[in-house]
Amino acid sequence: MDTAESREEGRWLLLIHQMPPNPAYLRVKIGRRLHRLGAVAIKNTVYALPKNDETHEHFQWVLREVKEGGGDATLCEARFVDGLRDEDVEKLFNEARNAEYQALAEQAGERVSKIRRRPDETLRSDLQADLGRLTKRLAEIKETDFFGAPGKAAADAALAGLEERLKTPSAAPAKRPSTRPEDFRGRTWVTRKGIHIDRMASAWLIRRSIDPEAKFLFVPGKGYRPRKGELRFDMFEGEFTHEGDGCTFETLIERAGLKDPALRGIAEIVHDIDLKDGKFRRDEAPGIDRLIAGICMAHREDEGRLARASAVFEDLYAYFQRKGGR
Repeated sequence: MDTAESREEGRWLLLIHQMPPNPAYLRVKIGRRLHRLGAVAIKNTVYALPKNDETHEHFQWVLREVKEGGGDATLCEARFVDGLRDEDVEKLFNEARNAEYQALAEQAGERVSKIRRRPDETLRSDLQADLGRLTKRLAEIKETDFFGAPGKAAADAALAGLEERLKTPSAAPAKRPSTRPEDFRGRTWVTRKGIHIDRMASAWLIRRSIDPEAKFLFVPGKGYRPRKGELRFDMFEGEFTHEGDGCTFETLIERAGLKDPALRGIAEIVHDIDLKDGKFRRDEAPGIDRLIAGICMAHREDEGRLARASAVFEDLYAYFQRKGGR
Protein backbone atom coordinates (compact mmCIF):
# COMPACT_ATOMS: atom_id res chain seq x y z
CA MET A 1 0.00 0.00 0.00
CA ASP A 2 1.31 3.45 -0.92
CA THR A 3 0.97 5.17 2.46
CA ALA A 4 2.72 8.30 3.73
CA GLU A 5 4.93 6.04 5.86
CA SER A 6 5.92 3.83 2.88
CA ARG A 7 6.70 6.90 0.78
CA GLU A 8 8.91 8.24 3.61
CA GLU A 9 10.78 4.93 3.82
CA GLY A 10 11.10 4.61 0.07
CA ARG A 11 9.34 2.27 -2.31
CA TRP A 12 12.34 1.28 -4.43
CA LEU A 13 15.39 -0.93 -4.16
CA LEU A 14 18.50 0.23 -5.99
CA LEU A 15 21.45 -1.99 -6.84
CA ILE A 16 24.55 0.06 -7.53
CA HIS A 17 27.36 -2.07 -8.89
CA GLN A 18 30.76 -1.85 -10.52
CA MET A 19 32.13 -4.75 -12.55
CA PRO A 20 35.80 -5.57 -13.23
CA PRO A 21 36.86 -5.49 -16.91
CA ASN A 22 37.66 -9.21 -16.78
CA PRO A 23 36.31 -11.78 -17.09
CA ALA A 24 34.03 -10.30 -19.76
CA TYR A 25 31.45 -13.06 -19.45
CA LEU A 26 30.66 -11.99 -15.86
CA ARG A 27 29.33 -8.61 -17.03
CA VAL A 28 27.09 -10.38 -19.56
CA LYS A 29 25.93 -12.88 -16.92
CA ILE A 30 24.97 -10.15 -14.44
CA GLY A 31 23.22 -8.17 -17.18
CA ARG A 32 21.13 -11.18 -18.15
CA ARG A 33 20.28 -11.90 -14.53
CA LEU A 34 19.05 -8.34 -13.99
CA HIS A 35 16.99 -8.56 -17.18
CA ARG A 36 15.30 -11.78 -16.03
CA LEU A 37 14.44 -10.14 -12.73
CA GLY A 38 12.71 -7.31 -14.59
CA ALA A 39 15.03 -4.65 -13.19
CA VAL A 40 15.38 -1.38 -15.12
CA ALA A 41 18.45 0.81 -15.42
CA ILE A 42 18.18 4.23 -13.77
CA LYS A 43 21.80 4.93 -14.68
CA ASN A 44 24.42 2.78 -16.39
CA THR A 45 25.25 0.82 -13.23
CA VAL A 46 22.18 1.59 -11.12
CA TYR A 47 19.24 -0.80 -11.39
CA ALA A 48 15.85 -0.50 -9.72
CA LEU A 49 13.09 -2.86 -8.57
CA PRO A 50 9.98 -2.07 -6.55
CA LYS A 51 10.63 -2.83 -2.89
CA ASN A 52 9.27 -6.05 -1.42
CA ASP A 53 10.69 -9.13 0.28
CA GLU A 54 11.04 -11.09 -2.96
CA THR A 55 12.83 -8.37 -4.93
CA HIS A 56 15.08 -7.71 -1.94
CA GLU A 57 16.17 -11.34 -1.97
CA HIS A 58 16.70 -11.28 -5.75
CA PHE A 59 18.98 -8.26 -5.52
CA GLN A 60 20.90 -9.82 -2.61
CA TRP A 61 21.79 -12.80 -4.79
CA VAL A 62 22.96 -10.51 -7.60
CA LEU A 63 25.02 -8.46 -5.14
CA ARG A 64 26.68 -11.65 -3.92
CA GLU A 65 27.50 -12.73 -7.50
CA VAL A 66 29.00 -9.35 -8.30
CA LYS A 67 31.23 -9.42 -5.24
CA GLU A 68 32.29 -13.02 -5.77
CA GLY A 69 33.30 -12.05 -9.32
CA GLY A 70 35.60 -9.32 -8.03
CA GLY A 71 33.21 -6.42 -8.43
CA ASP A 72 31.68 -4.00 -5.97
CA ALA A 73 27.95 -3.61 -5.22
CA THR A 74 25.66 -1.77 -2.84
CA LEU A 75 21.97 -2.43 -2.19
CA CYS A 76 19.85 0.37 -0.78
CA GLU A 77 16.26 1.46 -0.30
CA ALA A 78 15.37 4.72 -2.00
CA ARG A 79 12.72 7.35 -2.55
CA PHE A 80 13.05 10.04 -5.18
CA VAL A 81 12.89 13.59 -3.86
CA ASP A 82 13.92 15.76 -6.82
CA GLY A 83 14.37 15.07 -10.53
CA LEU A 84 13.17 11.55 -11.20
CA ARG A 85 9.62 10.87 -9.94
CA ASP A 86 7.97 7.59 -8.98
CA GLU A 87 5.76 7.94 -12.08
CA ASP A 88 8.86 8.22 -14.27
CA VAL A 89 10.29 5.00 -12.85
CA GLU A 90 6.99 3.17 -13.28
CA LYS A 91 6.98 4.33 -16.91
CA LEU A 92 10.42 2.78 -17.41
CA PHE A 93 9.09 -0.56 -16.15
CA ASN A 94 6.00 -0.39 -18.36
CA GLU A 95 8.04 0.51 -21.44
CA ALA A 96 10.36 -2.45 -20.83
CA ARG A 97 7.46 -4.88 -20.37
CA ASN A 98 5.53 -3.46 -23.33
CA ALA A 99 8.53 -4.08 -25.58
CA GLU A 100 8.69 -7.69 -24.38
CA TYR A 101 4.93 -8.19 -24.80
CA GLN A 102 5.06 -6.75 -28.32
CA ALA A 103 7.98 -8.97 -29.34
CA LEU A 104 6.12 -12.03 -28.08
CA ALA A 105 2.90 -11.03 -29.86
CA GLU A 106 4.83 -10.57 -33.10
CA GLN A 107 6.40 -14.02 -32.76
CA ALA A 108 2.96 -15.57 -32.22
CA GLY A 109 1.62 -13.67 -35.24
CA GLU A 110 4.45 -14.92 -37.45
CA ARG A 111 3.58 -18.50 -36.51
CA VAL A 112 -0.11 -17.97 -37.29
CA SER A 113 0.93 -16.71 -40.72
CA LYS A 114 2.95 -19.88 -41.27
CA ILE A 115 -0.11 -22.01 -40.51
CA ARG A 116 -2.19 -20.07 -43.02
CA ARG A 117 0.41 -20.53 -45.75
CA ARG A 118 1.19 -24.20 -45.02
CA PRO A 119 -1.33 -25.92 -42.70
CA ASP A 120 0.26 -29.40 -42.62
CA GLU A 121 0.72 -31.73 -39.66
CA THR A 122 4.53 -31.49 -39.55
CA LEU A 123 4.37 -27.73 -39.18
CA ARG A 124 1.61 -28.10 -36.61
CA SER A 125 3.84 -30.29 -34.44
CA ASP A 126 6.73 -27.82 -34.64
CA LEU A 127 4.53 -24.86 -33.83
CA GLN A 128 2.93 -26.70 -30.90
CA ALA A 129 6.37 -26.76 -29.31
CA ASP A 130 6.78 -23.07 -30.11
CA LEU A 131 3.46 -22.38 -28.41
CA GLY A 132 4.75 -24.03 -25.25
CA ARG A 133 7.89 -21.89 -25.29
CA LEU A 134 5.94 -18.69 -25.94
CA THR A 135 3.46 -19.51 -23.17
CA LYS A 136 6.32 -20.02 -20.75
CA ARG A 137 7.92 -16.75 -21.86
CA LEU A 138 4.63 -14.89 -21.38
CA ALA A 139 4.41 -16.19 -17.83
CA GLU A 140 7.95 -14.96 -17.18
CA ILE A 141 7.12 -11.48 -18.47
CA LYS A 142 3.99 -11.31 -16.33
CA GLU A 143 6.04 -12.14 -13.23
CA THR A 144 8.07 -8.96 -13.77
CA ASP A 145 5.12 -6.81 -14.90
CA PHE A 146 4.95 -4.91 -11.63
CA PHE A 147 2.66 -2.08 -12.81
CA GLY A 148 0.27 -3.69 -15.31
CA ALA A 149 1.78 -2.72 -18.68
CA PRO A 150 -0.96 -2.32 -21.31
CA GLY A 151 0.84 -4.54 -23.84
CA LYS A 152 -0.25 -7.64 -21.91
CA ALA A 153 -3.68 -7.74 -23.59
CA ALA A 154 -2.21 -7.92 -27.09
CA ALA A 155 0.22 -10.68 -26.06
CA ASP A 156 -2.58 -12.70 -24.44
CA ALA A 157 -4.74 -12.34 -27.55
CA ALA A 158 -1.89 -13.28 -29.90
CA LEU A 159 -1.16 -16.50 -28.00
CA ALA A 160 -4.87 -17.32 -27.80
CA GLY A 161 -5.10 -16.87 -31.55
CA LEU A 162 -2.13 -19.17 -32.14
CA GLU A 163 -3.61 -21.81 -29.83
CA GLU A 164 -6.91 -21.70 -31.70
CA ARG A 165 -5.17 -22.07 -35.06
CA LEU A 166 -3.21 -25.08 -33.83
CA LYS A 167 -6.35 -26.89 -32.70
CA THR A 168 -7.67 -27.32 -36.25
CA PRO A 169 -5.04 -25.87 -38.61
CA SER A 170 -6.51 -27.35 -41.77
CA ALA A 171 -10.18 -26.88 -40.98
CA ALA A 172 -12.37 -25.75 -43.83
CA PRO A 173 -13.11 -22.02 -43.80
CA ALA A 174 -16.47 -20.88 -42.55
CA LYS A 175 -19.26 -20.61 -45.03
CA ARG A 176 -19.16 -17.25 -46.75
CA PRO A 177 -22.13 -15.00 -46.14
CA SER A 178 -23.94 -13.36 -49.01
CA THR A 179 -21.95 -10.63 -50.75
CA ARG A 180 -24.99 -8.43 -51.34
CA PRO A 181 -24.22 -5.01 -49.77
CA GLU A 182 -27.66 -4.80 -48.16
CA ASP A 183 -26.93 -7.97 -46.16
CA PHE A 184 -24.04 -6.24 -44.39
CA ARG A 185 -26.05 -3.29 -43.05
CA GLY A 186 -26.90 -2.67 -39.40
CA ARG A 187 -25.03 -5.72 -38.12
CA THR A 188 -22.97 -6.50 -35.05
CA TRP A 189 -19.38 -7.18 -36.06
CA VAL A 190 -17.40 -9.35 -33.68
CA THR A 191 -13.63 -9.62 -33.30
CA ARG A 192 -10.99 -10.53 -30.74
CA LYS A 193 -10.10 -8.25 -27.83
CA GLY A 194 -6.81 -6.39 -27.88
CA ILE A 195 -7.24 -5.07 -31.43
CA HIS A 196 -4.14 -4.33 -33.47
CA ILE A 197 -3.45 -3.20 -37.02
CA ASP A 198 -5.65 -5.57 -39.07
CA ARG A 199 -8.64 -5.44 -36.73
CA MET A 200 -8.33 -1.66 -36.31
CA ALA A 201 -8.17 -1.08 -40.06
CA SER A 202 -10.93 -3.60 -40.78
CA ALA A 203 -13.30 -2.02 -38.25
CA TRP A 204 -12.63 1.43 -39.73
CA LEU A 205 -13.30 0.07 -43.24
CA ILE A 206 -16.49 -1.67 -42.16
CA ARG A 207 -17.97 1.46 -40.65
CA ARG A 208 -16.75 3.75 -43.43
CA SER A 209 -17.48 1.76 -46.58
CA ILE A 210 -19.55 -1.33 -45.74
CA ASP A 211 -21.88 -0.83 -42.76
CA PRO A 212 -22.14 2.81 -41.54
CA GLU A 213 -24.35 1.70 -38.63
CA ALA A 214 -22.04 -1.12 -37.57
CA LYS A 215 -21.79 -2.05 -33.90
CA PHE A 216 -18.59 -3.71 -32.70
CA LEU A 217 -18.20 -6.40 -30.07
CA PHE A 218 -14.76 -7.32 -28.72
CA VAL A 219 -14.61 -10.84 -27.28
CA PRO A 220 -12.02 -13.32 -25.91
CA GLY A 221 -9.81 -14.96 -28.50
CA LYS A 222 -11.17 -18.43 -27.81
CA GLY A 223 -14.40 -19.99 -26.64
CA TYR A 224 -16.80 -17.37 -28.05
CA ARG A 225 -20.02 -18.70 -29.59
CA PRO A 226 -21.45 -16.28 -32.16
CA ARG A 227 -25.09 -15.24 -31.86
CA LYS A 228 -27.51 -15.21 -34.74
CA GLY A 229 -26.91 -12.34 -37.11
CA GLU A 230 -23.38 -11.54 -35.92
CA LEU A 231 -20.52 -11.29 -38.39
CA ARG A 232 -17.04 -12.22 -37.17
CA PHE A 233 -13.89 -10.70 -38.63
CA ASP A 234 -10.19 -11.43 -38.14
CA MET A 235 -10.81 -14.33 -35.79
CA PHE A 236 -10.70 -18.10 -36.05
CA GLU A 237 -13.48 -19.46 -38.31
CA GLY A 238 -14.80 -15.94 -38.84
CA GLU A 239 -16.94 -15.00 -41.83
CA PHE A 240 -14.30 -12.43 -42.82
CA THR A 241 -10.71 -13.34 -42.03
CA HIS A 242 -7.39 -14.07 -43.75
CA GLU A 243 -7.82 -15.79 -47.11
CA GLY A 244 -4.91 -17.09 -49.15
CA ASP A 245 -1.97 -14.80 -48.47
CA GLY A 246 -4.17 -11.78 -47.72
CA CYS A 247 -5.09 -10.14 -44.42
CA THR A 248 -8.65 -9.50 -43.26
CA PHE A 249 -8.63 -5.92 -44.53
CA GLU A 250 -7.87 -7.23 -48.03
CA THR A 251 -10.58 -9.89 -47.71
CA LEU A 252 -13.18 -7.27 -46.80
CA ILE A 253 -12.26 -5.12 -49.81
CA GLU A 254 -12.54 -8.05 -52.20
CA ARG A 255 -15.69 -9.63 -50.74
CA ALA A 256 -17.54 -6.31 -50.47
CA GLY A 257 -16.57 -5.41 -54.03
CA LEU A 258 -14.91 -2.13 -53.06
CA LYS A 259 -13.16 -0.55 -56.05
CA ASP A 260 -11.93 2.64 -54.38
CA PRO A 261 -8.26 3.13 -55.44
CA ALA A 262 -7.51 5.03 -52.23
CA LEU A 263 -7.97 1.81 -50.26
CA ARG A 264 -5.21 -0.01 -52.15
CA GLY A 265 -2.31 1.80 -50.49
CA ILE A 266 -3.82 1.33 -47.04
CA ALA A 267 -4.37 -2.38 -47.75
CA GLU A 268 -0.71 -2.83 -48.69
CA ILE A 269 0.47 -1.09 -45.50
CA VAL A 270 -1.86 -3.18 -43.31
CA HIS A 271 -0.71 -6.35 -45.09
CA ASP A 272 3.00 -5.63 -44.59
CA ILE A 273 2.56 -4.81 -40.89
CA ASP A 274 0.19 -7.66 -40.08
CA LEU A 275 1.73 -10.52 -42.07
CA LYS A 276 5.36 -9.35 -41.96
CA ASP A 277 6.11 -11.01 -45.29
CA GLY A 278 7.44 -7.89 -47.03
CA LYS A 279 5.10 -8.48 -49.97
CA PHE A 280 4.56 -4.82 -50.83
CA ARG A 281 7.57 -3.24 -49.08
CA ARG A 282 5.64 -0.06 -48.35
CA ASP A 283 7.91 2.71 -47.08
CA GLU A 284 5.12 3.95 -44.82
CA ALA A 285 4.71 0.63 -42.99
CA PRO A 286 7.39 1.03 -40.26
CA GLY A 287 6.08 4.45 -39.25
CA ILE A 288 2.45 3.34 -39.15
CA ASP A 289 3.52 0.23 -37.22
CA ARG A 290 5.10 2.41 -34.49
CA LEU A 291 2.05 4.66 -34.42
CA ILE A 292 -0.31 1.71 -33.96
CA ALA A 293 1.94 0.34 -31.20
CA GLY A 294 1.72 3.72 -29.48
CA ILE A 295 -2.08 3.64 -29.68
CA CYS A 296 -2.08 0.17 -28.08
CA MET A 297 0.20 1.33 -25.27
CA ALA A 298 -1.82 4.49 -24.59
CA HIS A 299 -5.27 2.88 -24.70
CA ARG A 300 -6.17 -0.37 -22.94
CA GLU A 301 -9.81 -0.36 -24.01
CA ASP A 302 -10.59 -1.46 -27.55
CA GLU A 303 -13.12 1.33 -28.06
CA GLY A 304 -10.42 3.91 -27.35
CA ARG A 305 -7.97 2.16 -29.67
CA LEU A 306 -10.54 2.05 -32.46
CA ALA A 307 -11.38 5.73 -32.11
CA ARG A 308 -7.72 6.79 -32.34
CA ALA A 309 -6.89 4.36 -35.13
CA SER A 310 -9.94 5.40 -37.15
CA ALA A 311 -8.68 8.98 -37.19
CA VAL A 312 -5.30 7.74 -38.46
CA PHE A 313 -6.85 5.67 -41.24
CA GLU A 314 -9.20 8.48 -42.22
CA ASP A 315 -6.18 10.76 -42.72
CA LEU A 316 -4.35 8.02 -44.62
CA TYR A 317 -7.38 7.63 -46.84
CA ALA A 318 -7.35 11.36 -47.64
CA TYR A 319 -3.66 11.12 -48.52
CA PHE A 320 -4.09 8.17 -50.89
CA GLN A 321 -7.20 9.71 -52.38
CA ARG A 322 -5.04 12.66 -53.47
CA LYS A 323 -2.33 10.29 -54.69
CA GLY A 324 -4.68 8.03 -56.63
CA GLY A 325 -3.96 5.05 -54.34
CA ARG A 326 -0.22 5.07 -54.96
